[in-house]
Amino acid sequence: MTVKIKINGPIISSDDKWFYDWLDMEATCPNDVLSKLPENGEDVEVTINSYGGLVDMGNEIYTGLRAHSGKVTANVVMAGSAASIIAMGANKVAISPVGQIMIHNVSMGAGGDYHEMDKASEILQKANHSLANAYVAKTGKSKDEVLTLMENETWLTAEEAVENGFADSIMFENEDRPQLVADGSSGLIPQKLINEVKKLKNQQVQSVQVNFNEEQVQRIVNDVTKNLKKDNVIETEIEKPSNESPFAKFLF
Repeated sequence: MTVKIKINGPIISSDDKWFYDWLDMEATCPNDVLSKLPENGEDVEVTINSYGGLVDMGNEIYTGLRAHSGKVTANVVMAGSAASIIAMGANKVAISPVGQIMIHNVSMGAGGDYHEMDKASEILQKANHSLANAYVAKTGKSKDEVLTLMENETWLTAEEAVENGFADSIMFENEDRPQLVADGSSGLIPQKLINEVKKLKNQQVQSVQVNFNEEQVQRIVNDVTKNLKKDNVIETEIEKPSNESPFAKFLF
């Protein structure tokens, strides 16, 4: 039997996972993965769809996967930054034909005098060299070559990932692929509407049930409709949601 584990959303610390859960937001911490690794050495299949997050947390998951006694397969949808390090911990990496892998330099916030800035630069450079070891071990490339790819913030398509050794195969290569449609008729609910409904959901805890008669209900509907027209809410098109993840500027 193969144990399946999902790694979705930002890579965060186990201590902070409760907060993301409380907000109903997808995120993955080391405990989400390491606690599911079977002690009997059964095979593991990890599906990754993450733009990255915290370096140390990604390193912890990578190390746990590498140390697992069973075979580990990673199926990559998106593996960016720290999530790409996690993918390198698998024995075999398969990438979706529409997937990507992204690698880049580590970043951090720093403040202080020039001594502290020099120290921050030293820390970042050593972190880059440390993480490069994971890519070197997987791809067989030299460390200088990997560091150059990180320096240039390299985004790899499925074909490029396989060509450069970051992935071993492209998923579904030997299967008949259905036609994919990507257009404006996808039926996605606008993010603005989701956010407004979520606010109402959170307010339900404080709500009090009130019974209205038919005349009162009609008066309320008329008043709300009048205000919506006055504020141009009805005629105004809902803005398209931003494609940028709120976690796009994570450290790694």
